[in-house]
Amino acid sequence: MAKTIIGLGDSKAVKKYSAFLAVDLARKAYWTRKFMGKGSDSSMPLQLLKELESDAGEYISFDLSMQMSMTPVEGDDVLENKEEALSFYTDGVYIDQMRCGVNTGGRMSRKRTMHKLREVARRRQSDWWARAFDELCFIYASGARGVNADFIYPTSYTGFANNSLSVPDSSHILYAGGHVKATITSSDIMDTGEIDKMVALAEMMGGGTEGTPQIQPIKIDGEDHYVLVMNPWQAYSLRTGTSTGDWLDIQKAAATAEGRKSPIFTGALGMHNNVVLHKHKGVIKFSDYGTGSPGTLKAARALFLGEQALVAAFGSPGSGFRFGWNEETRDNGNQVVISSNSIFGIKKVTFNSLDYGIMALDTYSPEP
Repeated sequence: MAKTIIGLGDSKAVKKYSAFLAVDLARKAYWTRKFMGKGSDSSMPLQLLKELESDAGEYISFDLSMQMSMTPVEGDDVLENKEEALSFYTDGVYIDQMRCGVNTGGRMSRKRTMHKLREVARRRQSDWWARAFDELCFIYASGARGVNADFIYPTSYTGFANNSLSVPDSSHILYAGGHVKATITSSDIMDTGEIDKMVALAEMMGGGTEGTPQIQPIKIDGEDHYVLVMNPWQAYSLRTGTSTGDWLDIQKAAATAEGRKSPIFTGALGMHNNVVLHKHKGVIKFSDYGTGSPGTLKAARALFLGEQALVAAFGSPGSGFRFGWNEETRDNGNQVVISSNSIFGIKKVTFNSLDYGIMALDTYSPEP
């Protein structure tokens, strides 16, 4: 009986598995699955820029048009020479190549067909890409690598693709209890009061004549929402510090919201004050808060998100896909190496040296 076999290095396999990796990233990665939007009209925390997928280049710039602030001209007063110039702030993101690979070993250790090796390699590498992408999103959104022990990026990591990490500016970070890093205590845990503070700050921030970019809420079925992504330990403090009835109301608020079919609501803990609450282990952790030099308290940086907090850009690696797939042999054909690559960049959006679309909430975060 005739049997179709796609051999090592076959172009059909390259296209097939390159496409699979792109699909897997969209399905498996937390940020792309829940928070990524495409197009200029998207209202999501992670904005995908597609200009470099078909054009040459390594950098995309984008602008923010600020509100006008001129004093009104009234009656028959002369307007001439009092007109206001349009004001723009510019930011941009670089892209670069990232790669990973699997060495399947020698002939005697593999004992599998070529097709199954591809499947195993795809599953492991797609998991790796989803993890790498999510970790980068948390690192860039937080402006810090932190001390998360399970990251694939080392604690000394300083960024990717010439996109430097940007620490939260003083107007876009809140420390629990009204403290600063050095004065946080074991009482300064996550609670609904801290969430309410973030909402109040977001609603009053910027706009008008201040020259400060204002956090824009996420539009879901015509309703304004923000998102708060917490570390699981912060979420534990929030839940155990909230009365049973209040916590049930928080869960009910998300379950009955107008936009509950949005991916932003999928898997949410609940909603408080129109803030959709999420938890994820990738939220950046610290171990040097509180008194002392350094302090010894464990803390975590929850992320309060509006529109376009981060941008991501992909460039085709040459195959027409966002991912490239390569198969080769070594040691005179004895070893099979399967690798994948992607050209992309991630960056927190900043205009006028200020964060846009995001605030940080640092709290004491003890292990339950």
